[in-house]
Amino acid sequence: MICRSALSRGSKLALGRQGARGFAAAASPKASYEPTTIAGVKVASRDDNGPTTRLAVVAKAGTRYEPLPGLTVGLEEFAYKAGWPLFFGNTNKRSALRITREAELLGGQLTAYHTREALVLQASFLREDLPYFTELLAEVVSQTRYTTHEFHEEVKDIIHQKQAKVDASAVALDAAHAVAFHSGLGAPLYPTPSTPIDSYLNEQAVADFAAVAYSKSNIAVVSDGASEHGLQKWIEPFFKTVPAQGSGSLNNVASKYHGGEQRISAVGQNSVVIAFPGASLGASSPETAVLAGLLGGESTIKWSPGFSLLSQAAAPGAQAKATNYAYSDAGLLVIQINGQSAAVKKTAEAAVKALKGVAESGVSQEVLVKAIAKAKFTLLSGSEVGGVGIVHAGANLIHGGSPLKVAETLKAFESVTGDKLKAAAKALLEGKASVASVGDLHVLPFAEDLGLQV
Repeated sequence: MICRSALSRGSKLALGRQGARGFAAAASPKASYEPTTIAGVKVASRDDNGPTTRLAVVAKAGTRYEPLPGLTVGLEEFAYKAGWPLFFGNTNKRSALRITREAELLGGQLTAYHTREALVLQASFLREDLPYFTELLAEVVSQTRYTTHEFHEEVKDIIHQKQAKVDASAVALDAAHAVAFHSGLGAPLYPTPSTPIDSYLNEQAVADFAAVAYSKSNIAVVSDGASEHGLQKWIEPFFKTVPAQGSGSLNNVASKYHGGEQRISAVGQNSVVIAFPGASLGASSPETAVLAGLLGGESTIKWSPGFSLLSQAAAPGAQAKATNYAYSDAGLLVIQINGQSAAVKKTAEAAVKALKGVAESGVSQEVLVKAIAKAKFTLLSGSEVGGVGIVHAGANLIHGGSPLKVAETLKAFESVTGDKLKAAAKALLEGKASVASVGDLHVLPFAEDLGLQV
């Protein structure tokens, strides 16, 4: 246990409280994040007066914006060392060991992860420790040291380990994004083992990328469980060291959907991704969410096959799931099928047949009600689960939008009719699909075999 003199000002304030930690009175949770600006920093927050808080910095540093392959994952690994629990990287003020011990003393959890559009640095902690963790996240953003020895001894090895773990389903999903969007959103979420990142990635390149991405114009602070007064009090002094603008500009080319097909031979694993243009962040497209709920995937009720089209279409030995990947200026509605090659082929054929059935005949009122309910649950549970709601709120802010209005979106789901769902399915099938197959290509079907246009 470390002494109080070793803690920062923010930590001392948190530990200086007398008596046992009290739990705030329960209140009705706020479903939507409320946006504001504090000292030039975009902020989104909601507060249910609970005993814990999640605080995250969402930076415009996802793989879409990296100028060279591997920079996003390199920046992520400098912020969080996967080989050590709760291990944020060294800053100008604190060593990684000190950060670890302080976070453990306060019972906090630190994580870092990325999406195609954002890099997320997140802390979860007891409510009264907001000063310490606000200060810590500000330091990680503005004062991390990108040293040569850490890059070669830790970061580089971790990246190579993650490259080796990229499986067929991840490769297929990346390939579908690549044929759908080419560059930008088409960049892989993680570099594959065949990606020559060593020729692009080094500590200086990561530092240069951080200098562009970590600025007030490119970040948002998202809080779940902190008071507006507390955020106002601590974000202003601690984030003043974050520059207003980056040292350069990010690649902000608008996304364009293309469609196409890619086939990659692999041994032991099989995956097929069938994708169509989906709904973007903030877009008013309730039909897409309800269609994703209708397609579904594995049953959520034990011992029941479920009502969703994919749960009924899946052959033994295969699993299927539908997801709408929402981005700032585009979306991708994805059906992903994994498993044994013959089962994947059979399930892919059945999935397209089921989607064509919706486009031709629609669905019954009972099934429509179930699909709407599923879409509602997915929205609400995703907003509550750590990370999902925070990422969406932050991504909206860093791209100039506003956090999702949950009540309005739920109401929009109710407006979806059988005819609207039928029209949405028909529009997907009449356009270009993006199809990616990874595995035994002798068995896995071509897009043409499935009756899809690419």
